[in-house]
Amino acid sequence: MWERTDRERLAAVLPEALVVLPVGTVEQHGPHLPTGTDAMLAEAVAAAAVHRAAESSARDLVLAPTLPFGASDHHFAFGATLSLSPETTTAVLNDLARSVAADGGRRLVLVNGHGGNRGPCHSAAASAATRHGLAIAYLDYWELFPHHTFAADRPNVPGHAGRFESALIAHLHPELVGTLPDRVAQPAVPEAANVTVHTPQLWHTIDGYTDRPADAASADGAAWFGALADALADRLVTLARDL
Repeated sequence: MWERTDRERLAAVLPEALVVLPVGTVEQHGPHLPTGTDAMLAEAVAAAAVHRAAESSARDLVLAPTLPFGASDHHFAFGATLSLSPETTTAVLNDLARSVAADGGRRLVLVNGHGGNRGPCHSAAASAATRHGLAIAYLDYWELFPHHTFAADRPNVPGHAGRFESALIAHLHPELVGTLPDRVAQPAVPEAANVTVHTPQLWHTIDGYTDRPADAASADGAAWFGALADALADRLVTLARDL
């Protein structure tokens, strides 16, 4: 863990190590989940994956402190949100990548936990590789969800404060979960096949959360978390070998 390691040890391992940086947000997650949900999940999955991958990795794995803030302006209407603009998020990620390179690191993996960070993460990864000579990988942790394993009862992944995230937080931090809201029917939202739609009214229409959080169960969250950590550990082993 970067923040628990002294400068001499980091200087020795960083040139050949794989640095893992979780990226999250602080934003409203409905009336029932903590605002730090995205950062908590990205950090927990990354930490578990690093631990599981350590024995098989061809390189040292260094887990950097989680970046808790991201691009969340679209949640301002609900309050409880600390957001960076997309441009600032990209710049911060670039600066952190620059820092890794200046400290002697050559390989970096961004583990993202928030949909609004996808553009900034892509942009920062591409520019940091060119500017700072890093081999840099980026992934959204939920994209590793093994749908085939849970095909009989597949959740909406990732959603937002819906069943998926609610179950994961119920497993990791049950004391932080409030009363899970339920819905008889899903609100209608604009959509078209293979098209992403953004409107100012969208989040109000769904009251700031997706699908049916009331269906979340801690046992499901435990199974899903384990599968995600295993999948990310596998990717880290591959990246440590090939980057």
